[in-house]
Amino acid sequence: DWGNGSLPRHCLWTMAAVDLLKPTEPRGRKLSIHVVTWNVASAAPPLDLNDLLQLNNQNLNLDVYIIGLQETNCGIRSLLYDTAFEDPWSSFFMDVLSPLNFVKVSCVRMQGLLLLVFAKHQHLPFIQILSTKSTPTGLFGYWGNKGGINICLKLYGYYVSIINCHLPPHLANNDQRLEHFDRILEMQNFEEHDIPNILDHDLILWFGDMNFRIEDFGLHFVRESIKNRCYGELWEKDQLSIAKKRDPLLREFQEGPLLFPPTYKFDRNSSNYDTSEKKRKPAWTDRILWRLKRQPQASLHTPSQPVPHFSLSMRSYVSHMMYCISDHKPVTCTFDLEMKPLLSAPLITLMPEGLWTMENDMVISYSLAPDFHCSPWDWIGLYKVGLRHINDYVTYVWVGDNEVSISDRLNQVYININDIPETEDQFLLCYYSNNLHSVVGISKPFQIQPRSYFGEDAVGEARLQI
Repeated sequence: DWGNGSLPRHCLWTMAAVDLLKPTEPRGRKLSIHVVTWNVASAAPPLDLNDLLQLNNQNLNLDVYIIGLQETNCGIRSLLYDTAFEDPWSSFFMDVLSPLNFVKVSCVRMQGLLLLVFAKHQHLPFIQILSTKSTPTGLFGYWGNKGGINICLKLYGYYVSIINCHLPPHLANNDQRLEHFDRILEMQNFEEHDIPNILDHDLILWFGDMNFRIEDFGLHFVRESIKNRCYGELWEKDQLSIAKKRDPLLREFQEGPLLFPPTYKFDRNSSNYDTSEKKRKPAWTDRILWRLKRQPQASLHTPSQPVPHFSLSMRSYVSHMMYCISDHKPVTCTFDLEMKPLLSAPLITLMPEGLWTMENDMVISYSLAPDFHCSPWDWIGLYKVGLRHINDYVTYVWVGDNEVSISDRLNQVYININDIPETEDQFLLCYYSNNLHSVVGISKPFQIQPRSYFGEDAVGEARLQI
């Protein structure tokens, strides 16, 4: 008996929404972001990626992983299989990261290019995926073996654009590389989404197999310099370093110092530079760049809003020489992003305040921020802690179909217990917005007690308390 929109009398537990607090000045927040780029040369994932993902470094306390791969297996058979199932690399990263409470937030693939974004589950309500885009530049600009893929998102209210690219190879094709770099940048327009031009984004992270080479010096000099760890003269002849001195826009993209050996080209299954007949000259082909939006100068005569605090600092920029499955070595960069959030509270508030059991249908209470526009196609998913991605729910309910009551401050829906397995695992609730295509509310972890948890007397006593 739901009785005029009220809660059922037999319900043992509800999830009550927290009263919305008065707006306060958001405190600063720091996010640690780990960026990976690796040309895997069609190889399958190795057994151990702890060093690549810095899983043994407990001091990092990472919040976000951004992973860009090039030359993943992109044969017709592989692409057809990956359309129906997760590709092996995505599955591998989800298997490794989901037990650590990282969720796959977004993914985009173009032939051999793959871009993945993972975030700790508590950040999900503050990450909105705005667009994913592919820009092929191979074979007269139509084939996707070269080019760039992009994920555009809002992170705590700030615009962030992430680009993974694979540019043309060979020493003599430097002008073509720079042309493709410009073309990928020009194609990142988002007019249909009412998103600012990419150069107006607060942060651009651009990485990949950029294929820039070392000019002038011969093979023997380059290898001797690497052997003696004398990189200074090699940096001066690095094509990307030279191009940044000449191109004002490219100069705005920053990069950490190249304190690691060139990451290309190696013999497979070894750490020896190319010993084939071609004996390709080593080069820093695998790079990670970033660009912060230039802030306008405030006028002395006209009042202006203070520029929100938003800064990026690099913690490390390294190669991982231990991995030998490819002729490239992977490169990673770890950043600390400090900001004052523009979005400091979730649009939907869900919070467990009691005990759920398997005895009765379960009621979920939630409150909406004043500026949130809900849709009948919004849904709330029940997840086990350790979910791999947003579709990895145990069960879900449409907020319009299972509605119990609605008011200005509190909405309620119910979940049928028949869809919920008995388990000792912890659970989460996530509210997914159909309009925003993202999670806008998440609960704290909680447990659902099995039917055997209560005896008959305890159940009756709990009902009386309700």
